[in-house]
Amino acid sequence: MGAITKTEFNFEGQKSVYHGKVRDVYNINDDLMVMVVSDRISAFDVVLPEGIPFKGQVLNQLAAKFLKETEDIVSNWVISTPDPNVTIGHNCIPYRVEMVIRGYLTGHAWRTYKTGERMLCGVRMPDGMKEHQKFPEPIITPSTKEDEGHDEDISREEIIAKGIVPESEYVKLEEYTRAIFQRGTEIAAKEGLILVDTKYEFGKKDENIYLIDEIHTPDSSRYFYSEGYQERQDNDEPQKQLSKEFVREWLMAGGFQGKEGQQIPEMTPDFVASVTERYIELYEKVSGKGFNKSDSGNIMERINSNVSAFLNQYYS
Repeated sequence: MGAITKTEFNFEGQKSVYHGKVRDVYNINDDLMVMVVSDRISAFDVVLPEGIPFKGQVLNQLAAKFLKETEDIVSNWVISTPDPNVTIGHNCIPYRVEMVIRGYLTGHAWRTYKTGERMLCGVRMPDGMKEHQKFPEPIITPSTKEDEGHDEDISREEIIAKGIVPESEYVKLEEYTRAIFQRGTEIAAKEGLILVDTKYEFGKKDENIYLIDEIHTPDSSRYFYSEGYQERQDNDEPQKQLSKEFVREWLMAGGFQGKEGQQIPEMTPDFVASVTERYIELYEKVSGKGFNKSDSGNIMERINSNVSAFLNQYYS
């Protein structure tokens, strides 16, 4: 099984390319973005040394599904998905913040909470909560969007005071974030899941706000299984999760949290295969559909052919 770990395409009309942690984004005529979702995997803001076969397909196809199912709430950037690993859409100028929304006290929020701190991104968390407990209302805890290095927590007040996003537009981003999260919660419930927390990214084109990047995928979101949730809470047992948290936990168990001087544990072929299996399980559980593996014989040739065919037709 091949894994896409690096791309260097040269599409017709290409002006630039941005290589992110997981996605490679090609600027076509300052008009379109060709997003190739690779099989790279990152954790603690570090790209791990081995790719995960079919991970990119899982992320790309789940994102396409959920963007379609939320387009009545806010317009999104997608025009076409001409390949299992590719989305093509509007070239938007991204806002420099990620809109993180949390329905439950889990992950980063819990790590902050158990130190005794009750403020997260300017939002006060109630006293007396325990790990994985549902918040009275979902909280929005934004982070900065950095090209390199770690994204940082930031408050609503700081975003507006620093002029990162104008207040009138930030209010809209919050409204969209809450509405999309509510829709995602309803969709997850139909599959026996709880949407725990997630992040959304937005951009602008021609003064219009678009939802961009991916939504409700295992890389951007965390899910719990609904069945047994309350029983596990009552018994102080760990929740059964659907997310890439298992990769973070594996790294932490191997002494790696992205800090200087720490070594990434060896990613053996068996471990890589197990991560592929987990991502496919995530796809099938979250989407409610079986996963059809794409042809991995010559992935680069396939992507180049499919994208070029779309661009030729789009600009003809």
